[in-house]
Amino acid sequence: MARSLPGFVFILALAACSSRHEAPNVAEGGEPVSCAVGGSAELKPVCAVERSEEGGMLVLVVHHPDGAFRRFTVMTDGSGLAVADGAQVAVTRLEGERLDVSVGADRYLFPVTRKPHAANPEPSR
Repeated sequence: MARSLPGFVFILALAACSSRHEAPNVAEGGEPVSCAVGGSAELKPVCAVERSEEGGMLVLVVHHPDGAFRRFTVMTDGSGLAVADGAQVAVTRLEGERLDVSVGADRYLFPVTRKPHAANPEPSR
């Protein structure tokens, strides 16, 4: 019986390796948004954003392909987004019709809708 035990352990090890689930390539649910998470340098449309309202404020929840997520509050003063939970600060930059948001090692590109009465932030030439 001692001879069959090592073979049994080997079969269990193979079964454990084959049962691992890899993270999906694209986050599920919500509208696709380009992101570069976990220090990736390349922005890809692999995150998904869901919108909700909490306490009269618009909240965006961005889901990463690996199951992680980040919550943002849309600022009513037109300054962009703020991290809704956690200690990190969002750094925002308007790039044409997209808002580039960086938080730690993560970066997101959100589509922007400008209000008709909003001033044009680009310098006139």
